[in-house]
Amino acid sequence: VQLQASGGGLVQPGGSLRLSCAASGRFIRFRAMGWYRQAPGKERELVATITSGGDTNFADSVKGRFTISRDNAERTVYLQMNTLKSEDTAVYYCNIRMPNGGLYWGQGTLVTVSS
Repeated sequence: VQLQASGGGLVQPGGSLRLSCAASGRFIRFRAMGWYRQAPGKERELVATITSGGDTNFADSVKGRFTISRDNAERTVYLQMNTLKSEDTAVYYCNIRMPNGGLYWGQGTLVTVSS
């Protein structure tokens, strides 16, 4: 299983970005996909997850600003980030959890929020 993340970049505070993560490989179903982030000098933290059934979970710091969605047929997960803040600056990683518990990570995409 491979994950390809895209959509990162430089954005001003208050702006928006949309991240995408496409999964490829030999699998039919997945349990959940998600986004994590790691800021400089900090540990990787949860941003949001979504199950194949559509149940979502968000970190408190992004509730009301970020939304997560998925396209099961395309095996793609999206993270819409609105009202971005400087503290959202980080490398964002996507992952996919398989039905057997296997976990795979993408390569990360950098989001920089700065004026």
